[in-house]
Amino acid sequence: MPTLLNVDGFKFFFYANEHEPKHIHVMRSDGFAKIELENLKVIQNYLKPKDLKLALAIIEENKTEFERIWDEWFN
Repeated sequence: MPTLLNVDGFKFFFYANEHEPKHIHVMRSDGFAKIELENLKVIQNYLKPKDLKLALAIIEENKTEFERIWDEWFN
């Protein structure tokens, strides 16, 4: 399970046996979410609204790097 980033209590990662479309899992002590990288579409969400908003901003900020790591891992 490659961890992409730990920041502000969030853990951003994907599983070693993932599938398309490219997506990121986000965990925080009290919840988690699954978000597509291409368009930041929320697939699953069990985060508080303010936490989801912050997680989306962090993903958007790091999107290029997250996609690069995904591509390296799966290609």
